[in-house]
Amino acid sequence: MTETPAVTGFFHAGVTVRDMDASLVFYRDVLGLPVAFDVLLDGPYLPVVLNLSFTEIRAAFLTIPGGGYVELLEYRGIERLPGPARPCDYGAGHLCLYVTGIDAIVERAARHGFTGRSPSPVDITRGPNAGARSIYLVDPDGYSVELFQRPAPAS
Repeated sequence: MTETPAVTGFFHAGVTVRDMDASLVFYRDVLGLPVAFDVLLDGPYLPVVLNLSFTEIRAAFLTIPGGGYVELLEYRGIERLPGPARPCDYGAGHLCLYVTGIDAIVERAARHGFTGRSPSPVDITRGPNAGARSIYLVDPDGYSVELFQRPAPAS
């Protein structure tokens, strides 16, 4: 019996970083994502699958509550250039995380020197997410991480 091709779940979202230690301050210390592992990858298949010549990749997987990981990748032994940083630029991306206590997380980010694209969380007033709150924080490399606090349950 042949399986029907289908997406079956979510594994991880990858973010390429300039400096792993600086990025861990944001993802681990500010966002509170626990590090599942932090390793050097140097398997011979990697340059082939990525079609790049590099010496190794430092990879850290951080656990997302509810399933999946954020994979941080620091390439070594190859010239690296910054990617697009504005959400409107094609090729750019963002990661969206459900949160509680959005204001406290934003305050913690500010204490660590991180800012949002807006000065504070924004109330969503229309559409299917009305009642929710959101902010795009900016990681050390300019990558956007959206924090999304669901609407309070109707009483």
